Amino acid sequence: MTLIDILIIAALAGVVITLGFGLYTLYRGDEAARSRSNKLMRLRVAVQAVAVVLLVVGMAIKHSQAG
Repeated sequence: MTLIDILIIAALAGVVITLGFGLYTLYRGDEAARSRSNKLMRLRVAVQAVAVVLLVVGMAIKHSQAG
């Protein structure tokens, strides 16, 4: 397993954890919880973008090694 593989797994885990916390906070119900949930969902989008970039970089590295 290379460093990029580990980073991809960590980013995907971060997306799942952030999504879980965001959904849990949303269903708590009060106004402060909704605000925190909104911030967590924005964080999830950022972490998801990082995960996509890492996936693209990983695929480029694997493709360059294969050829």
